[in-house]
Amino acid sequence: MIVHIVMFKFKEENKDANLATTKAMLEGLVAKIDTLKTMEVGIDFNGSERAFDLSLYSTFETKEGLAEYAVHPAHLEVVAFIKEVTEVSRVVDYEK
Repeated sequence: MIVHIVMFKFKEENKDANLATTKAMLEGLVAKIDTLKTMEVGIDFNGSERAFDLSLYSTFETKEGLAEYAVHPAHLEVVAFIKEVTEVSRVVDYEK
């Protein structure tokens, strides 16, 4: 199994609305992309300086499945929105 984790730091402008929209968009991808097996999306409540605002944990059966997800039109639509409303992101991909 492949695990894909991404954390995002959002811009302050319309932050709460953008977090909610992003969460809904990401969660909607499970029904649209066959290679995406699971996705969990969480919004941070900690608020510390070290904390990111939103994280996602998703799983795929293979590295190829992750690669297909990366270029899928539904995913690219979400990515385009996220790029507009975030300052920075970090990613970790690993095999379990």
